[in-house]
Amino acid sequence: MPEGHSIHRLAIAHRRLLAGQTVEVSSPQGRFAADAALVTGRVLEDTSAYGKHLFHHYAGDRIVHVHLGLYGKFATGPLPVPDPVGLIRMRVAGERGWLELRGPTACEVLDPHGVALIHARLGPDPLRDDADPGPAYARISRSNAALLQLIMDQSVLAGPGLIYATEVLFRAGLLPTTPGRALSATAFAEIWEDLRALMKDGVAQGRIDTVHVRHTPEAMRRAPRVDRHGGEVYVYRRAGQPCLVCGTTVLKGSLANRNTYWCPACQR
Repeated sequence: MPEGHSIHRLAIAHRRLLAGQTVEVSSPQGRFAADAALVTGRVLEDTSAYGKHLFHHYAGDRIVHVHLGLYGKFATGPLPVPDPVGLIRMRVAGERGWLELRGPTACEVLDPHGVALIHARLGPDPLRDDADPGPAYARISRSNAALLQLIMDQSVLAGPGLIYATEVLFRAGLLPTTPGRALSATAFAEIWEDLRALMKDGVAQGRIDTVHVRHTPEAMRRAPRVDRHGGEVYVYRRAGQPCLVCGTTVLKGSLANRNTYWCPACQR
């Protein structure tokens, strides 16, 4: 499932491609046809992201909400719009190009109240400058759950997934299994600011990089990481390899049915 930085990048790309234009919205697959009829012929005024949720804001307070889930994907291209191929849930065509959506978990038209309900069930998004991290720490400080689970819980923090959660805990020197109640307010503030910086870099670069400059392939004279997720990381999917900081073998386990990675020397 895409992490929050990818959804913010989509919001930016879709804004550049279609915002301010009267667009045609359709559903070649048919499953979104009734909702598409509610927004086609309207101006797509803006786009936004909150955590892993994407919103297209149309004139008249109509908002298309998309959650990609595990299988959803967008494609874009220049005019002319091609003939549909495969199961396209939503197609949006404007003056400069088009986008297509396949396989999302959610694709629906909402009003502002419906959007507010989605926001209300999510924790603060580190990528939003209006985010208040206070409620997130209040939840974490009362919980016996593992920090890795809490950071990935979208009702606690909106946007971070397994990679960011794994890496920010390494950078903080904390085991993934550390209970939330053991985290001090100061330590949480440092994790929050680190997440903001890492995820904003992810928006800018289009990949997840979490290593400090001194641990890059160039600085360490090592081969770049090869992984479909891209980016340079400390422990995520590096089980059995030496820690980039101390050389100890990175370990792998399971927590809440998710793979877990950590350095037993750097994280205590």
